[in-house]
Amino acid sequence: MWKVYKYNGHYIQGDLISKHTTESAAIKKAKKVINFCFSEKVKRNNETLIWLDDKNYIPLGVIVKKQRGNKND
Repeated sequence: MWKVYKYNGHYIQGDLISKHTTESAAIKKAKKVINFCFSEKVKRNNETLIWLDDKNYIPLGVIVKKQRGNKND
């Protein structure tokens, strides 16, 4: 499950905007709501993070996918 979060003035992973089953749907929704310019995809242990930044690389939000189990991609 891909979850789109928007910066709420205190936390980057602040307000939950929406949940999606595909990465492309999550990015499409984030582009519409957050209007980011740059994104960076990072894979850690059991989660995938897509950081969303504006044109000055200031964080605007994040898209998170947590995987269950012990997957080694």
